[in-house]
Order: sequence, then structure tokens, then C-alpha cells
Amino acid sequence: MLLIAKKPGKFLAASMVTPLLYLVTFGWGLGRGMSVGGGTYLDFVLPGLLALSAMNNSFGPVSTSVNVSRLYTRTIEEVLVSPVGPWSIALGRSFTGTVRGLFSASLLLIVGLLSGVRADLSLSFFFVLSLTAFCFSSAAVAAAMVAKSHEDMSNFNSFVIIPMSFLSGTFFPPDKLPEPFQSAVFVYPLTHASTLLRSLAAGQTPAFTSVLVLAAYAALFFYLAGRTIKRVV
Repeated sequence: MLLIAKKPGKFLAASMVTPLLYLVTFGWGLGRGMSVGGGTYLDFVLPGLLALSAMNNSFGPVSTSVNVSRLYTRTIEEVLVSPVGPWSIALGRSFTGTVRGLFSASLLLIVGLLSGVRADLSLSFFFVLSLTAFCFSSAAVAAAMVAKSHEDMSNFNSFVIIPMSFLSGTFFPPDKLPEPFQSAVFVYPLTHASTLLRSLAAGQTPAFTSVLVLAAYAALFFYLAGRTIKRVV
């Protein structure tokens, strides 16, 4: 929070570039005049972009920070030898990503609402958004703690994060994919996050199964984050 307060402009720009590009390209460009489920394409795509923004801005900065401090600057060793437990360290890092993810998603939401997007915003909506950010920030800690090099993190992004960004119902409904891909994409936590946010934004009752799956992923990733830190303490 102190870092954000000292450099708000830099943090704002870094958080908004990619999601705004997606919003302009797919929402205002390719999606202009299109309709999905009786609403505009912008109404459809914004919840998916919010989930995507929460994922990218919670996973990317945390994984890079932990990876660099562990393998290159070695500054994480100062934290590991301090009287702070591994689960507290994991929680602190995970909350760092959660704040970043929520901040960027909230800014994108404001831009979307100013653009005329209709969304039913409730406490459940922001709970799912927070859970999404926490899920991927915990995953970032776990992945960065087991990566043996910066290249390993790049490969993880290439083979996991980037495919998830495009195949998780962010830009089109998952049922548009042929089988077995239609069923396979529900392995991704981002698919459930996008589905939940889209249902809540439309004022519909979300699928309880998706809530359980997303919560299970968040719990699993946080457990792995704590275990990987505990292993090196």
C-alpha cells in the first residue's frame, strides 16, 4: 500500500494498459453492433475482462517479485529468517496481489460503466472478484517459489496463463467451443470466475458449483504457497 501511494501514476498505468487494450479492441472495436444473449457484446465481455484483469494484475507482479527476490536479489532470505511464519508470509504476498488485482479491476469497471455497460453490482459480485484475485496471487506465490529460473516463470505464463486468458469464456461463451475443449476449459479457475461475474452482473443466480470450484482453487493455491515457503524456511 505504501508503494502504491508513493507511485500511484506508475501503478495505475501498469494496471490498466492490457485490460484497456482488450476493452477497446474487443468491446468497442470488434464487438460494436454485436449482441450476446439479448444484450450488447460490451455488457457480455466486461465481466470476463474484469476476471482477466484480476488474474493478470494479481499473478504477474507477485510472481515476478517473488521470483526475482528469491533467485536474484536474495532479499526474500531476510524475510524467511525473520520471526514471521511461512503462512503469514504467504498470506501477505497473496494479499498484495489481491489488492493489485482488485484495484485494476475496479478501475476497468469504472471505465466500463462510464461507457454505458449495464451491470448489477452486489456484494457477491465483489466477493467473487476478490476471490479471483486471491486465487491467482496465491498461485503466483506457489509458482514463483518452485520455479528454478526466470525462464520457468515465462514458460508457466506461456503454457498456462496465456491460454487461460483466451479460452476461459472471457471473449466468447465456452459453449461455442467444440468438444472436448468445451468441457476441458472448465478445468481453468478463470472460466468459473468469468461465468460467476457474468451471471452476477446480469442479476442472475450464479452456479453454486462454480463458487465451490473457485473457492477450492483458492484454498489449494494458498496451501501450496504456504507449503512451498515452509519448505525453504
